[in-house]
Amino acid sequence: MFGTSPPSAVVTRRAVRVRGGVQGVGFRPFVHGLAGRFHLHGFVGNDSDGVFIEVEGALGAISGFLHALRTDAPPLARIDAIDDAPLPTIGAYGFAIVDSRRDPAHITPVAPDVATCADCLRELSDPADRRHRYPFINCTNCGPRYSIVTALPYDRASTTMAGFTMCVSCATEYANPADRRFHAQPNACPDCGPSLSWCDGVSGRFGHRGEEALAVALAVLAAGGIVAVQGIGGFHLACRANDDAAVRLLRERKHRPQKPLAVLVRDVKAAGLLARISPAEAELLSSPAHPIVLLERRPESGLSPSVAPDQTSIGVMLAYAPLHHLLAEAGPLVFTSGNLADEPIAFTTDDALQRFAGLVDGLLCHDRPINAPADDSVMRVALGAELPIRRSRGYAPYPVSLPAPMRPVLAVGGELKATVCLVRDAYAFLSPHIGDVENLETERALTRTVEHLQQLFGVRPELVAADQSPVYRSALWAGRFAAERGLRLVRVQHHHAHVASLMAEHGLRGDAQVLGVAFDGTGYGTDGTIWGGEFLLADYRRFTRVAHFAPTQLAGGDLAVRHPSRLALAHLYAVGIPWSDDLPPVRALGEEARRILRQQFERQLHTSVTTSAGRLLDACAALCGVRQSVSYEGQAAIEFELLATQAPRGVGRHYPITVVEPERDDAPLQLALHDFWREVVIDLRQGRDRRSIALDVHRALADVIVTVAQRVRDMTETQTVGLTGGVFQNVLLLTLAVQRLQQAGFTVLTHRAVPPNDGGLALGQAVVAAQAEQP
Repeated sequence: MFGTSPPSAVVTRRAVRVRGGVQGVGFRPFVHGLAGRFHLHGFVGNDSDGVFIEVEGALGAISGFLHALRTDAPPLARIDAIDDAPLPTIGAYGFAIVDSRRDPAHITPVAPDVATCADCLRELSDPADRRHRYPFINCTNCGPRYSIVTALPYDRASTTMAGFTMCVSCATEYANPADRRFHAQPNACPDCGPSLSWCDGVSGRFGHRGEEALAVALAVLAAGGIVAVQGIGGFHLACRANDDAAVRLLRERKHRPQKPLAVLVRDVKAAGLLARISPAEAELLSSPAHPIVLLERRPESGLSPSVAPDQTSIGVMLAYAPLHHLLAEAGPLVFTSGNLADEPIAFTTDDALQRFAGLVDGLLCHDRPINAPADDSVMRVALGAELPIRRSRGYAPYPVSLPAPMRPVLAVGGELKATVCLVRDAYAFLSPHIGDVENLETERALTRTVEHLQQLFGVRPELVAADQSPVYRSALWAGRFAAERGLRLVRVQHHHAHVASLMAEHGLRGDAQVLGVAFDGTGYGTDGTIWGGEFLLADYRRFTRVAHFAPTQLAGGDLAVRHPSRLALAHLYAVGIPWSDDLPPVRALGEEARRILRQQFERQLHTSVTTSAGRLLDACAALCGVRQSVSYEGQAAIEFELLATQAPRGVGRHYPITVVEPERDDAPLQLALHDFWREVVIDLRQGRDRRSIALDVHRALADVIVTVAQRVRDMTETQTVGLTGGVFQNVLLLTLAVQRLQQAGFTVLTHRAVPPNDGGLALGQAVVAAQAEQP
């Protein structure tokens, strides 16, 4: 196989080190085959620092080998670095995969769970194949990774597959360098691997197994039932997406009245029957992560209107596990996270049985333990590239590479859309989506996630980073964690963390400075008020608040957030516009409610102050009659964006947002909204098309971003602007702002690796805390 070098060839030996996401992706078998291709001798193995290789042979062959390591690497591999050094020749012959080594001083990334490959899908549908219709088919190029790994290096004994002994056929595949399943750690078949079981949702008793369990589940779905399905990273709740009664029943039982539900289909062709799909969206749907992608729904899709009420978009994902492909035979399925509202995803059978009692007609379970739960990722396409909304299964815990090594830090994110981040050396490991840390169950999930990531990557943090909010449960948890271990707790301002997160994902170095435009719903400010419409001149260590929206009173805290009508009246009160009954948010509140609200504003009783751009958009939505109350976070702003996208294009009206000079030189600019609101109200009263009003509101926000950026550039020569915060999930606003900034000559940073919302907050907290502690 290897042959010998020509007598005249210069024989040499090299030690090669490959770092990055190179475990669990077929890298050792790839190296084995590559060595044979170049007639080289030596060995390859995994350790805690990646993959180690020694090769011996002709000098030219080794050069070709080193080049092909990077250019021909397996599709799932992510190479950060390849280093090599000379060694004495030893006259080696043959090439071997050697035992793994564990070294706590080093670390290597873990591959995320990835979708079933085309080769496995062909076997799944082939009646002649021994894995025909086997729900756990996988190979070196696909299948579970992060959800089953318990320790590094990544070997079968360090996964939840350790309890399954391979049969002779599987063991032969596993040991054969020419086989696609060579060293595929989850390798299994119906004779030796995991199996399905069906549990009745009423009695709680297990019955059918294997193909019979699948047949029962398909029958229940066809009859309009609801099934809890245990997948790769946890449970989903499923029903037929074209059965309106079933979808409405699922909403009622799940306590999710209006928030859109995801839809699962077999392939891109099936997705195309439900939604319009651009080439970029098709590529994202079909990527190894197979995330949920937000797409424009076709009117003729046949989906239940209850799948995504009041929306023209739907979240679609392709079947990413073999079991999902088998279930998708029932047609498009609602496939939503297996939890109740505000709870973390269920991932063990015992937990699901307890939490889904009375919710589902049955549970389709399996006996392959899930060690690390991971909810589905959610993506949009913006400006031709992916925009993460939720970074989880298929992406996490693959790290963000930092511009320089940093000391070990644990950051716990915010309260909503929480993730945690562990920094070690130049890697920032972000967890999958945990959820909103507003109850004990999610706090326990946070604890479990931190413990798992620490154990997996061998990180013992020297610092703990958290939000400055005095009430976030995540920040209180971080305080207890730090105190118990004698660690320093670093509080990081919410919007500074947003900006730092964006800088870190773009690899900006420590001395870089940007104008960060941080627009979101809520964030605790350094002055004790609620920020959210911020312009921060920032680096990793510090920031200056150079501008913000004029503050408005927020009456009733969460009550105001749940009722955009109250936000609209707050803004009208702030600029002196009377609350007349011809305006939708005024009509939405009764006379007594308005009287109490006015008293609160006049006396500043039980009110807080906010500069939030997110709440501003909510108020605009209420004023335009889009929505006066919401059942999920961001609902009004999402529907307001939809209204704006439906406007006829052309020259619009200018809604002025005035930049007001501060009284003190060291104070920030204020963005006054008096003229803005007066012009919007005039247009509403004159019967202007609400769609056009909504579009011009978006244009006004984009214009004021450019105006402030130009002012800051004139004073500081800052040329780079970063757009971050949950408001920039709004693709219309993001696109308008980017286009206008680029036309004005700015370099613009937007999120592509971590979400602009609070799901990316932990990354920013971690790098700010680490930099703050640098000498």
